[in-house]
Amino acid sequence: MFSYNRVCLIGYQTQPVTLRQTPGGTSVTDLNLVVPYSFRSEKGEMIEGKSFHVVTLWGPMADVAGRYVRAGSQLFISGRLQTDSWEDEKTNEKKSKTKVVGMDMIMLDPKDGLMAPPEQGSMLSGMLNRAEVIGNVTKDPEMRTTTSGQQVLTLGVATNEKWKDKATGTDRERAEFHSVVVWGALSQEIAKHVKKGNRVYVSGRVQTRSWETKEGQKRSTTEIVADCVTLLGTHHPLADGAIQADATPSRVQAAKERATAPAIDVPEIAYASEIKVEDLPF
Repeated sequence: MFSYNRVCLIGYQTQPVTLRQTPGGTSVTDLNLVVPYSFRSEKGEMIEGKSFHVVTLWGPMADVAGRYVRAGSQLFISGRLQTDSWEDEKTNEKKSKTKVVGMDMIMLDPKDGLMAPPEQGSMLSGMLNRAEVIGNVTKDPEMRTTTSGQQVLTLGVATNEKWKDKATGTDRERAEFHSVVVWGALSQEIAKHVKKGNRVYVSGRVQTRSWETKEGQKRSTTEIVADCVTLLGTHHPLADGAIQADATPSRVQAAKERATAPAIDVPEIAYASEIKVEDLPF
């Protein structure tokens, strides 16, 4: 099963970099990036703010960050979303935290320092916060209506990663579960056509929200606020018209081949989050 999990950020390091060493001697550090953003809501209002992201770097990339990255440095980061889960030793409460595991880093500061920003409202002043995943829907989408009357849809998408353990040489696999939030007309389309098990492409921005429950407990969740969702594995009439019949099996022939092909056992994805959809404050 192939999937895709990538996030790209352009932002500013908020504090001095602290380098650590694992027992095996590998360098590791956590960057804390702030990414300013602005976008126009469905009502036409311009919304501005900033999002914060933890980025974990390993090995030589961590060494470079420890040597050259300073508070205020502007960076481009490309990596994957990873959620770590654990149980609190004191309360036995399940907790989780989503971060970006860095795979590429580019330092963007000019040699003579950062330039003055463009005049206010310039289209050139935006930073980058973009996440893209291709994976399987873990459960049927859930539609809710906010107190202000807006409809919002939540979607669970699972991706997986495979790698070879350098220490043991064994194949390893890890599944990641992404919470996707969709607003407006796109949410209506998803509710009509997307269901559990479908493969989808999702693109949007990463957002972490924190709140307090009625019982006074602090909660947070990291989600992808999607502006693009594509249902994969479907025919498209415009593409079908460009495919040569003599180069590609006909639909009837392809259907027969699928019917006679050996069945592939795809394991069912079971995902239970400690954050319930109905508890999310929209």
